[in-house]
Amino acid sequence: MNVHVSPAGFPALVLNADFRPLSYYPLSLWSWQDTIKAVFLERVSIVANYDQAVRSPSFEMRLPSVVSLKTYVKPSTHPAFTRFNVFLRDRFSCQYCGSRDDLTFDHVIPRSRGGITSWDNVITACSPCNLRKGSLTMNEAHMFPAQMPYQPTVHHLHRNGRQFPPNYLHDSWLDYLYWDTELEP
Repeated sequence: MNVHVSPAGFPALVLNADFRPLSYYPLSLWSWQDTIKAVFLERVSIVANYDQAVRSPSFEMRLPSVVSLKTYVKPSTHPAFTRFNVFLRDRFSCQYCGSRDDLTFDHVIPRSRGGITSWDNVITACSPCNLRKGSLTMNEAHMFPAQMPYQPTVHHLHRNGRQFPPNYLHDSWLDYLYWDTELEP
């Protein structure tokens, strides 16, 4: 089967040497080109393949759909303080009203009152709630977050990330993404 493969197509799920994904959200995926390069450099083992293959005049290889690193990469214990990670910690919802639209940051202790931009003072808020609260404190605005800000662990972010699966999941990935979830009887 001679298949034209687009650069964005046929990504490979990348597992650590212990067969856990390197990251859940965003899911640890490599392009098929990077995956084949890693195979040839003997940095990964192929765990599963797509039916599609790439060919040259002297070589044919089925495209890997799941690979595992040959060397274990120790996961970071402290996630970076980024807008995306704050949204992920707060499950992509406004901590005041629960909306998932037009999300932004809110400083629980306003910056105008000495509040800093940190894990312990920033939450996800929709623009209407953020504008309504303005530079008031929670008590002054009578607005209290569903969850107070805190510094999450990488494990916590991974757990939250599993609640937001990517738009595309290949069947060969499923055994490796959700192996630690509770099984149905």
